[in-house]
Formats: sequence, C-alpha cells, structure tokens
Amino acid sequence: MNSNPMYMEYVDDADPQPAHRRRGWRILGWVCVGMSAVMVAGSLTAYGLYRSAMGNINHEDVNSAIGPNRPKKLNSAMNILLLGSDTRAGANASYGRSLKNDPPRSDTMILLHLSPGGSQAMGISFPRDLIVHIPPCKTHAGGMSADQPKAQINSSFTIGGAACVIKTIEGLSDIRIDHFMQVDFTGFKAITSAIGGVPVCLPKDVNDPKSKLHLSRGRHVIKGDTALAYVRVRHGLGDGSDLDRIKRQQKFMGALANKAMSAGVLSNPTKLIPLMNAATKSLTTDKELTPQVMLKIAQGMQGMTSGKLRFVTTPNGPDPADPNRVVLTSAAQPFFAAVRNDKTVPTESKSAAPKIQPEQVRVRVYNGSGIAGQASRVASDLEAQGFQVSVGGNASRTSTTKVLYGAGADQQAQTLTALIPSKPAPTARTTGAKPGVVDLVVGSNWTALKNAKGGIPKQQGEIRANDDICKGA
Repeated sequence: MNSNPMYMEYVDDADPQPAHRRRGWRILGWVCVGMSAVMVAGSLTAYGLYRSAMGNINHEDVNSAIGPNRPKKLNSAMNILLLGSDTRAGANASYGRSLKNDPPRSDTMILLHLSPGGSQAMGISFPRDLIVHIPPCKTHAGGMSADQPKAQINSSFTIGGAACVIKTIEGLSDIRIDHFMQVDFTGFKAITSAIGGVPVCLPKDVNDPKSKLHLSRGRHVIKGDTALAYVRVRHGLGDGSDLDRIKRQQKFMGALANKAMSAGVLSNPTKLIPLMNAATKSLTTDKELTPQVMLKIAQGMQGMTSGKLRFVTTPNGPDPADPNRVVLTSAAQPFFAAVRNDKTVPTESKSAAPKIQPEQVRVRVYNGSGIAGQASRVASDLEAQGFQVSVGGNASRTSTTKVLYGAGADQQAQTLTALIPSKPAPTARTTGAKPGVVDLVVGSNWTALKNAKGGIPKQQGEIRANDDICKGA
C-alpha cells in the first residue's frame, strides 16, 4: 500500500498483497442507509421492542470536537451524515487480521438530507477520491491536526473520526449537519439477510476471483457473502472507476430501501425488529441522536415512499493536478445552496408560479450586511434557483435588505422579492441602474432565500429508490 497514511486507498485497489489483506469490503455505508430507511420511514409502533434494539447503539460526543463557527440551520430539514468504518477491531478482525492495527478509514460518506414535511429524502455521496480542504481537527490523541488545503476527503475520518468529517463537509458545503450514523462492516451480511436479500441486476456474467462474485447476467436477489462481493467488485463490472462503482452502490442502496418500504417490513414487527437488531449492533451515532429523537424523525417521515428517495453524487470532475482524483465543479455550490434552502416540497399549483421565471431575471448582488463573503453566498443561492447572477461588490452598510430595479425590470423585481422572507418593496433605482437588471442589496437582516420551485432540482445522473434495477445496467 502507499506509504503515505493520508493517501487512503481501498484495500483491494492497493498494491498486490497476500489474499488475507485484500478483504476491504466496500459495504461501509450501506448498513447506515438500511438503518436510516428503518428510522425515517417506518411506523415503529412496537415502541418497547424499538427501545430494546436502540440499546445496541454506541454514542459519541462530537459537538465538542467540532467546535464553534458551524453553519447556521436555515430550515426544518434533517441532515444525517452516514459513515462507514473499515476498523478491524473486535469481530471485524476476520476481514484482514494484518490490518488490525491500521488506523480506521471511511470510504463511504453519504449525507442523507430529509426534506421538511417528511415526503422527500436525498442521499448525497461524496467520492472517497475527492480533494478538498480539511480544516484543523481534534485528533484521536487529543491534539489538533494541521490545516490541509488539499487532501483526500476520506483521510478526514482517519485524522479525527466523525467529528473531523462533519467539520470538513460543513466547511465545503455550508450545510449544517444535525447527526451522524457510523457502521463497521460486520453488520452488512446480517442486514441483507434480515431483509430477505436485495434485488440486483447484472448486465453480463461475472466471475471475479478477487471479489469472489460469480453471478450470471440478469436479475438476482442476493444477501450475505454474495451481497458483500457485489458491493465490493470493481473490475468485474462497469468501467473499473470508483465513480462507476458509486453509481452501482447507489442502485443497491435504493433497492434495499425500496424493499424495506414496500415489502411490509417496516410495518411488521416480526420483520422489523430482526432488521433493526442487525443494523444497530454495528451502529455508532452522536449522543444527541437518542431513541426519542429517532422515533420523532421516524414519525415525521411515515408518508415518504421509495419514489421520493433519491441518490446523487456531489458534482465533480477530474483533478487537474491528478487525473486519479476528483474535485468539486462549479455546479457544486449551487447544488449545496439548494440543499441548504430546501424549505418546501414541490407544488403542482401552476397558479402560484410567478409570471416571470427566475431563469429570465438578471440580478446583481451587493453586500451591505457587513458580513464578509455574504454577497457571494447569496449569489450562489440565487444561481441554484436559476437566476442569472453577478456580484456587484460592497454597498453602504444597511440593516434592511433592498431590491432595486432598472428600466423594464419591475416585474423581474417582483419575482425576486417573492422569495425574500423580509419582503422588501421593490424600488426603481435612480442612479447606477442598468436596464433590465435587478439589484439586490443584502442587509444584516438577511436570513435565507425561499425556494421558488420547491424541493431540490433534479440532478444529473440521480437515482430513485423505486427505479427499475435493470435500468442502465
């Protein structure tokens, strides 16, 4: 393996090693997703049995390790970070005994975003090869790590566990993370067996000696060792890239959640409790994610169907400095802004739509709030809604947000004003106006932008849990 401990490779992607060192199962976050489906979508009426299962969970205090200066919470959505750990501690030692003393890694990082109202959810994957800024974190030894302007995102877990991952993702997305769920890989076989197997579809015969996956072309229901091999295989399916494997893994997660939601599992205590016991035995969460909080989340999400559960990957592209790594693209910040500002579910009412759509409105944003970088952040939020945006710079400091418009832009100004909670009255700009352009002066009273269309816009390549498993196979 690479000698640099911050260069985190998958065990089975590394340099050749004896077979017993090549057991780096890529299951990591899938138990988390299955657990989340149980937590947020089930009726959970058998409360006594529910509390018993919750007694299996380990808890960590991460808030003190993360520290202050975290993003503000802008809505009633719930953001849960799902992590997978490849620790070899305890029963996990059987998956590579020679790795027992290696620091744990996390090669699966998924932000599960539960929309307000409980009718939608989105699993946002962060590729393990993503190069990001990792801020100073509290280490396992109690010290502080050095600031790393460019580092592979999965090394954040090795540096400081879940707290460092949360701090890193919050820093790059400005999304407040409410809770986390972390699993090791010993629970994977148990959860796939407890649910009665997960349906998958193979585009061709696979006989891969490395992953030990041997399946014929077509549909299968897999569990246990076969499920482990399926989520692990890289060179036997697809183009061999990590991004291609993420796409296949998202389909697997969707199929698992779809079965849990549609096969009577979540409403049947006889089926539900074994599934919960299997998942919770390898689960660690923040100490604030108590059984009572989990039950409240579950009750709020009872109406969600698998068709409203979406999986996406953060917008990314090749790293110019290393083609084997990826970086966030320009589409990432508008996407994160849409998640931050997800306040409503989509409406089918056409009468509520403004006469002029955001895509037809040009906006210049000026910072009068006195808060550094506020104009850029608001501009990103506007871009996520479809507005044509530019940053005009700083304005005289003001406590009140203002909407000013140039000649012919009065209706466009109404479209913008409708999305600002403080509802400033649009005013014609007397000096410095530009025809057809609306100027937004952000004051210190700025809170957040409403969502013009509701929900989070459809993302390229997204997968829904109820998609045909053979679609795109």
